[in-house]
Amino acid sequence: MTAPFWETKTLEEMTQKEWESLCDGCAKCCLHKFIDDENEEAQAPTDYINANEQIHYTNIVCSLLNTKSCECTQYAKRTELVPDCVQLTKANLKDIFFMPTSCAYRRLHEGRGLPSWHPLLNKGKKHVMHKNGMSVRNKTVFETDVNLDAFEDYIAIWPLEDLD
Repeated sequence: MTAPFWETKTLEEMTQKEWESLCDGCAKCCLHKFIDDENEEAQAPTDYINANEQIHYTNIVCSLLNTKSCECTQYAKRTELVPDCVQLTKANLKDIFFMPTSCAYRRLHEGRGLPSWHPLLNKGKKHVMHKNGMSVRNKTVFETDVNLDAFEDYIAIWPLEDLD
């Protein structure tokens, strides 16, 4: 039996199709986040541990997100329609310190492997991820439905949960 590509290749060695398939589809990357700018080290942290102390996740999501399927309704045009939307690539992975600890890209980058709930380990199905509460499904509000000046009222800790 051949080992799966994510166990035999580095992120940099993966094909674009393999890279895209790593996304578990949790949509946590679509959550609004902010950096604690009252912290003296509020510049982009140099390590993930430092970042976790400075990044605050909210339960506010982009209005382009389908919160049931946890998929962007305008995926191909998302960075054009939402200039702040960050497209995760092989080239910028090491610089994106605000990905949640459960993110497959972050996990592989840190040498932790895929979690048991990941769709690649469940016949490509997301139901295990949703059942384990690892997606944004049923946990969010749209940015158009809240006063973004009061984002502190929407801080959430659940995006930092990481099973396995």
